[in-house]
Amino acid sequence: METMESKKENVILPEDGEYTVEVTLEGGSGRAQITSPAELLIEDGEAYARIEWSSSHYDYMKVEEEMYLPVNEEGNSVFEIPVTVFDEPVEILAETTAMSRPHEVEYTLTFSSESISSAGGTGLPGGVVWAAALILAAAAAVCLVKKRKKES
Repeated sequence: METMESKKENVILPEDGEYTVEVTLEGGSGRAQITSPAELLIEDGEAYARIEWSSSHYDYMKVEEEMYLPVNEEGNSVFEIPVTVFDEPVEILAETTAMSRPHEVEYTLTFSSESISSAGGTGLPGGVVWAAALILAAAAAVCLVKKRKKES
């Protein structure tokens, strides 16, 4: 496993692959939203997130003075940006054309390291999966007991 240096602590990144991560958006007017969890790509020990806005009116995002353009041509604006820190707000700028003239809006994104999970997962919380497994095991036990009683 690779490690990524966080400002507070080391965050252990999973092996290269596709994951999801919970991300919180703050700032702006409060009307814009992003999809969370976001797609998280780990490649050569580096993390990248696909940020999907609730609007198609975002022309670019700036992260640490680097400009990123949308990776899609239709639908809501989607950007692939590097994730350089987890569990702390990262300041970004995003230009929107939704108002009378294009302008940059200041936001922060916070990526939760504890929420990183495999993109191929069930999408259900771990407790729900365990509860379902327990119910299935109990049902199998009941069936086995009934079968044994009939054989006696």
